[in-house]
Parts: sequence; structure tokens; C-alpha cells
Amino acid sequence: MSDKHEEQVLVVPRAVFERVGVFQGFSADTAAYLPHLLDPRHTCWQPRGKVEEDPSFKQLIPYCVLSAIGDDGVRRFLAYTRGGGQGEARLRAKRSVGIGGHISTLDGGAGDDASYEAGMRRELDEEVAIGGAWTSRCVGLINDDATPVGSVHLGIVHVIDLDSPEVSSREADLLDCGFATLAELLADRERFETWSQITLDALHAGRLA
Repeated sequence: MSDKHEEQVLVVPRAVFERVGVFQGFSADTAAYLPHLLDPRHTCWQPRGKVEEDPSFKQLIPYCVLSAIGDDGVRRFLAYTRGGGQGEARLRAKRSVGIGGHISTLDGGAGDDASYEAGMRRELDEEVAIGGAWTSRCVGLINDDATPVGSVHLGIVHVIDLDSPEVSSREADLLDCGFATLAELLADRERFETWSQITLDALHAGRLA
């Protein structure tokens, strides 16, 4: 397939990330990173197939954690298992607490924060149906250079606060979709993908506001 017909995804050169400061794991310092990472002077569109194997770029990925407080006053988080048809083969069969995916040229050609926001909302709408009202908070970033997947991606973590836990999967490959307490998720931590493990640890440490 030629680059002309391949999905073009939003990336930032790793050098830009390094200038702000590379970290491993979770950072809550969105104010330090996002103005640089979503600056259209720094971002560009690249063929997805090319950058999946090129750590000189970081693909910017919204990672949305859906949260609701039940009638019992306990906060719960949506979790699911990635099925065999999920786009990233290296994550299949893993549990996850994050909904999201690549930002593409379909989300606006500017490659700025508006393109990013449009892409985040599109990914949410494609993957889940949310029955009630919700609000979004950007709470941090995830970087994991210890794995091949992580070395070419940079996660931007959003907590989606739901008025009620009315969520259903729109994707056949989002399996075993349901809400669980943080304690229940942590008890099953080893089954989760690395980004979800980092997110769960940050939640447990009180680092996600």
C-alpha cells in the first residue's frame, strides 16, 4: 500500500519530547508538556505503518479512563479485554482501562489541540456508547520506552467522569466490558496492558486528580 492511501496519524518528533524532558511511567505535569506536544509547529502527519517502527517519532494517543460513582458511593472504572481484531496486535488479549486511539487527518488538518480534541471524541464515540452526560479532565501523560509498543507512542490520559455507569461497547473486539473498583482492578493487575498498569498505579498513588 502506498503512503498516499495509508492512514496518516498525528506524531511529534521524539526530539521535542526530549527537550521538555523524557520520563518513564506517568507524569501529571500536563502544563509542561501539552503546549509543546500539540503545537502545530512541532506536530506532523506520518503514515501509520512507517511510524509504528520508528522511535524517532511519538504517536500521540488519547487514553480515556471512564469513571462513575455508584449508588453505594464507590467509584468504579470501566475495564475490558482487547479482542483479536483490535488494531495493535501486540496488545491483543490484554485487559485495559483505556479507550482511545490514533489521531488522524480525518480529525482536522491543523495537527493542533483542536485536531486532538476532535480525535479523542471520535475514538470515544466509535468504541463505546455513553448513555448519560459526561465531562473530561486531562490528568497526565504516559510514556513507556521499555516496550516496542511504548517506544513509538505517547499516551495523554483523560478521566471521563460519567453521570451514571451507562456504557456499552460499540466494538465487537471490546470484550468483557464492565465497571470495577480500583481494588478489584489492582487485584487483576498482571492481566492488564502496560499503560493500564501505569494508570492503575497512578490512581492507587493518588496522582490522578
